Amino acid sequence: MTDTMMRAIQIEAYGGPEVLVPADLPTPEPGPGEVLVRAAASGVNFVDIYHRTGAYPNPLPFVPGVEGAGTVVAVGPGVTDVAVGDRVGWCSGPGSYAEFVKLRADVVVVLPDGVSEELAAAGLLQGATAHYLTHASYPVRAGDTVLVHAAAGGTGQLVTQYAHALGARVIGTVSTDAKEATARAAGADEVLRYDDDVAKEVRRLTDGEGVPAVFDGVGRATFDVSLASLAPRGTLVTFGSASGVVAPLDIARLAAGSYFVTRPSLGHHLRTRAELVERLGDVLHRLADGALRVTVTRRFPLAEAAAAHEALASRGTTGKLLLIP
Repeated sequence: MTDTMMRAIQIEAYGGPEVLVPADLPTPEPGPGEVLVRAAASGVNFVDIYHRTGAYPNPLPFVPGVEGAGTVVAVGPGVTDVAVGDRVGWCSGPGSYAEFVKLRADVVVVLPDGVSEELAAAGLLQGATAHYLTHASYPVRAGDTVLVHAAAGGTGQLVTQYAHALGARVIGTVSTDAKEATARAAGADEVLRYDDDVAKEVRRLTDGEGVPAVFDGVGRATFDVSLASLAPRGTLVTFGSASGVVAPLDIARLAAGSYFVTRPSLGHHLRTRAELVERLGDVLHRLADGALRVTVTRRFPLAEAAAAHEALASRGTTGKLLLIP
């Protein structure tokens, strides 16, 4: 039995962190093909900020959050892949800032032994992102040198770890000595500061050639530097806008090196159940055996979602922030 009411965070108007308001809402019931999960932890991500501000709009009011993990407490008709009592995780489940989350059964995966609910909630979204960035957006090859911006951030650390595991030499950018240590621990071979002449340093480190790929989740502040760091026919993967949205691009600029620029999103890389299981399965396997490391740096009570958003937006954090219902 579940409670008829649950605690959740609800957004009634787009805006700053103050619009993340705790509320008592009816506990949802799973319909056909759906499951109800008692959440143990919910991940806090930049995409949640985009939803909160309306940059990525949702019908109002809504419960934010897309990532979490917990235990299945009810299943709807037709669900066969998971059962009541299973520990599951997800990275594309709207409404995750809540005590109970109703999800399509085809977006959850059963957690293996050795992966806690907190670890899954911390690693699935950013891990799946790092997986598609390094396997699909630009398939990293052994011997590549790649540039990873914000290499000490949650996603940056995982991109660095995946690229390193694939045999690449990683140049990371960070803002502080502490973050340099974090980036190096994740596998960065060279670490630059944002206030360095990054493109010049990248060319120095690559004998003037530049890199075949840049992974840029920072956005406006780093886009021009990223483009200037590419080798001929290199690929700029811009996958986030932590510093602001990238200005419109004059496509003629790409002729300087026959460059490729892509702006991918996670949803387009989890389009089928098979693809979701493959990507999330790889992340969970690596988390279980320690090949992929995620650090939870802060845990906030669910009611303090606004403080969690403020901490994430400050860009002063490393690792992962969680909400604990």
